[in-house]
Amino acid sequence: MVVRALRRWNRLGTKVAAAITLASVLTLGAFLGLVLASQRAHLVGQAVRSGAMVSDTIVSSITDDMLNDRREDAYRVMDAIVRDEQVDTLRVLDGRGRIRYSTRSSDVGRVADVRADSCTPCHVPGRRGPSYSVAERARIVAHENRRVLSVVTPIYNQKACSSAACHAHPAETRIIGVLELGLGLETVDRETRTLAGTTALLAALATLTLAAVTWLLMKRLVVAPVAQLVDGTIRVRAGSFAENVPVGSDDEIGALERSFNDMEETLSTTLKQRDDLLQNLEQQVVDRTAALSRAQEQLIQTEKLSSLGKLSASIAHEINNPLAGILTTSKLLQRIVADDGQAPPEQTIKSLKLIEREANRCTAIVRNLLGFARERPLALASVDVNAALEEGLFLITNQTALQNITIDRDLQPLPPIDADFGQVRQAFANILINACDAMPKGGALRVRSRADRASGTVRVEIADSGVGIPKDQLSKVMDPFFTTKEKGTGLGLSVVYGIVKRHGGRVDIESEAGIGTTIAVVLPERAPAAAPAQAPAEAAAT
Repeated sequence: MVVRALRRWNRLGTKVAAAITLASVLTLGAFLGLVLASQRAHLVGQAVRSGAMVSDTIVSSITDDMLNDRREDAYRVMDAIVRDEQVDTLRVLDGRGRIRYSTRSSDVGRVADVRADSCTPCHVPGRRGPSYSVAERARIVAHENRRVLSVVTPIYNQKACSSAACHAHPAETRIIGVLELGLGLETVDRETRTLAGTTALLAALATLTLAAVTWLLMKRLVVAPVAQLVDGTIRVRAGSFAENVPVGSDDEIGALERSFNDMEETLSTTLKQRDDLLQNLEQQVVDRTAALSRAQEQLIQTEKLSSLGKLSASIAHEINNPLAGILTTSKLLQRIVADDGQAPPEQTIKSLKLIEREANRCTAIVRNLLGFARERPLALASVDVNAALEEGLFLITNQTALQNITIDRDLQPLPPIDADFGQVRQAFANILINACDAMPKGGALRVRSRADRASGTVRVEIADSGVGIPKDQLSKVMDPFFTTKEKGTGLGLSVVYGIVKRHGGRVDIESEAGIGTTIAVVLPERAPAAAPAQAPAEAAAT
């Protein structure tokens, strides 16, 4: 998965800041609405109380003039009051609802509609009782595209009024008239709008400040650690475990960072263990494959030797008699020619000697084949490997002296092993003779023996500085009749292989053309008790 760069509005900090800003706007908006409603109600309440107080003052001011029937004086008082710019209307109604005084002269003499907003405080259906609260006496009405606070003040019947000469009112009449005062609410509305604008501005500034502070805190406490964790996941996905995510706090984010670092270390350890396991498995597969290959080669070699032994036994018996006849006839012809009294041709004598020599060579090959095929049980005994090696070296003393070959002995004390001394000696002799044959013009022969206590084996190495064996022929040197020598039969190393194999050991060969060959014989201290013998009682190395 490819991690793409996040767009600005998809980032965590932007979302959190937007969410907090929205929540702040909604919260402060609701709070602002409540504050403005409360302030508006407060201002309106003040206006109502002020209007009620002015209305009560007007009633008190004109009471004496009305009792003494000085209407003009009362009207002058009211005319002075209506000059105030806040006063919209001022009317006086009698007990029957007829308008006796009004700032609008056209209303004088007209009977007011009791269903009008200004009349409802006194004409509410089911209304009982003579007392009216300030709130019940006030109404806000619309008049000529402006809001007007209408305050109604009842004019109560007094004892002096019912007995006055101007117009008497029955004593049982409680209210003899009404004074209606209308005050414009422009000032209240203007102050409300100013308060709303100021409060909205302060709320906006508070919201922006809160959003900015929140975004900075979120960026430091949440967004930056989360970004580090995202970078860490990208780095871990790429296979890099060399760097941990820095832990900057002790809260949940810090716990997440520590958990990520623990996970990274665990994952690194697990991957290392897996790689080690895979490497070990690969090496085990290689080793097991090599072991199986060696076992297969040994099995093939054993099958070759077994088949060769059977074939050799049958062929050797059939060829041995004709060879004996040829050899006898050649010797007889030589004697006849010598006793004839005449000088035989030189070429005839050479041909007869050649027949005798080649017949002897064939006889030796047949004898080797018979020895290779002959089976007898191993004569196991306690054998000193170094002693068998020394006897093998003694057999090649003359050959090494004639070929100017130096021998370097490095024989360490070895524990005795269970083996057939004669066959072990024969195996070493065959290897030593082959080594000498590989150095016709002289060289160095190094013989080394060691004991491996851990594996319970002894190891003998015989190395020469001869011509060596090409790599393409190295796998065939154990095959019967395969030889790199002009006059060899190819049975020497096959015999060595058979002897060592029946003793439960192995033969390792290393060679490089032009440098030399090293043959190592590894024998166990305890040979297999039931191992059959196929090695020759005597076999000439070839």
